[in-house]
Amino acid sequence: PDDPGGTRERPPATNFAHRVGRWSANHWKTAVLGWLAFVIASVVAGTVIPPKYLEASDANVGEARKADKIIEAGFPGYFDDQGEMVLIQHTTLTADDPAFKAVIQDVTTTLDGFPKVRKLVSPLDVGHEDLISEDRRSAMVTFLPKGDYDEAVTYIQTIEASMDKVGKSHPGFYVDELGSVSTERELNKVFNGMLVKAGIIAIPIALVILLFVFGSAVAALVPLLLALTAVFATNSLVALPSQFFPVDEQISEVILLIGLAVGIDYSLFYLKREREERAAGRSEGAALEAAAATSGRAVLISGITVLVAMAGMFLSGDKTFMSFSVGTMLVVLVAMIGSLTVLPALLGKLGDRVEKGRIPFVHRLRRKDGEGRFWSAILDRVLRRPVVSAVAATAVLVALALPALDIKTANPGIEDIKIAEVEPIKKLIAAFPGGNAPAQVAIRADDVRAEPVRAAIAELEKQAIATGQMKQPIEVEASRDHTVAIVDIPLVGGGTDDVSKDALVTLRDEVLPATVGKVGGVEYAVTGETAADKDWASAMKKSVPLVFGFVLLFAFVILLASFRSIVVALKAIVLNLLSVAAAYGVLVAVFQWGWGESILGFESNGGIAPWLPTFLFVILFGLSMDYHVFILSRVRELYDRGYSNDEAVAHGIKTTAGVVTSAAT
Repeated sequence: PDDPGGTRERPPATNFAHRVGRWSANHWKTAVLGWLAFVIASVVAGTVIPPKYLEASDANVGEARKADKIIEAGFPGYFDDQGEMVLIQHTTLTADDPAFKAVIQDVTTTLDGFPKVRKLVSPLDVGHEDLISEDRRSAMVTFLPKGDYDEAVTYIQTIEASMDKVGKSHPGFYVDELGSVSTERELNKVFNGMLVKAGIIAIPIALVILLFVFGSAVAALVPLLLALTAVFATNSLVALPSQFFPVDEQISEVILLIGLAVGIDYSLFYLKREREERAAGRSEGAALEAAAATSGRAVLISGITVLVAMAGMFLSGDKTFMSFSVGTMLVVLVAMIGSLTVLPALLGKLGDRVEKGRIPFVHRLRRKDGEGRFWSAILDRVLRRPVVSAVAATAVLVALALPALDIKTANPGIEDIKIAEVEPIKKLIAAFPGGNAPAQVAIRADDVRAEPVRAAIAELEKQAIATGQMKQPIEVEASRDHTVAIVDIPLVGGGTDDVSKDALVTLRDEVLPATVGKVGGVEYAVTGETAADKDWASAMKKSVPLVFGFVLLFAFVILLASFRSIVVALKAIVLNLLSVAAAYGVLVAVFQWGWGESILGFESNGGIAPWLPTFLFVILFGLSMDYHVFILSRVRELYDRGYSNDEAVAHGIKTTAGVVTSAAT
């Protein structure tokens, strides 16, 4: 009754995925050993050729990046310099008190005894009153540790321990070291611990879900192990393309995120179909070939679609996004190859033994026709009233998407991080408010000591202060070869607010062209926190339409070629866009508007992280297309086998809905 005309036993249509799956099943040793050899070779390659990470001067875009490159050329290693400070505080005594001065002197003397400490500056030094807070109950001793972060982190703990001893020897005083090495080290330790905890929790949860999906231990372990080996191989293999496209240091986390998602999805699609065909009476070999020809083809199409979505990040112009694109495309490709080769090899060898370790209760929930009880009950009602159901479902998604019209971006501040390791930074900010990073004017000339250049810089300082949007102290530093000068100009405002951005526009468009810009042969650009934030936002505004357009166009072309239907391709694009919009809307309502703050236990900072909308689009679109292709492939397959349109839709969705829900979970 569920197989009109007895077409179920019709041989599956031969396609690339079918041929690969059949070969792998017939040569299972070669396929499995080949996969293991590939994973081992990837690890060896990643060990022999260490990955290249993005340089600090590559972090920004636009004019800010141009300025960073000028600074790096004149001050090699400038962005590797690490700033450290020791914060000294007392609740009642001021820096003028002899006891307070004694603590400052003790800190300075102790630091001076470390050969790795350079450029040590004390608030007691002449001209450094700015290191004492306005209420004079806080003071800073600043220094630079030798070497870059990786070198400094190996010895910074010894300096921290000495500062702890100084604090203990002066009861009543708060003495704590913080900075780009000591604080970063503590934060890395905390966040890495969180990632480990997340992995420890997430992988067993994924296993439990897979146990529930398949009802047996062996079948549950296969997708998880395949996904983990794909992630493991890619984390090492990414070192090779990084020689040409340096990657962000967070690339491993992104590879894990995407690798587990698509790796489990593809294996689940394939394995679930093979088990369904076997339950319907096919022989082990026929069931595997049917899965290869159908789900294998769906995996191939899905993988290509996800690759296209991830490739869209190349058009962002942001090197971090581009590196994420490299990592995600690589792990999707590896997971797809593994699903098409080693998975049918394992299934061919295991046969029905893949059902070992059964969970009886879960097996009793299954229906022989492959349709899940839960989704069958829902879809029977939906398909009886398709128009009402479509309107209702669309209305819910549109309602969820509406808040997205108010989407705003905002960089999270230190106050948004609720862990003990950032408390010293909060104390520092409270004692020295308004200390946002200054705008940095990078100036390149044959000789920045030449009179025309020096006069222009002096006039730059004068006009900057005259605007009322910039303030003292303005500091000038020249490189050793006298070809580059850096002019630090503090801007009014909080650094990334509209007041600071207006000041930046004045500096770039009015003050600089009227001063340094009038000197022939001089090149200049502005960087700094405000400039980097503004340039990144401008670049994203230009690149987002390109990213979206590229992903949508090529996804449409792939779907059109796969299903040979303009309507089906358009419908998939529209529904996936609606899903993405709904996700944006939920993010805005929760993290921007602050709905549910008391329940979820956080405080909104009034905006979404600037990088998230673009990154989220390619991730969501890629994964949702996975599910869409899997469902449509099954419907199309049934239609081609002689089912009526209604029967193909009903049976196709019912047999895939549970798999898709499990994959999404």
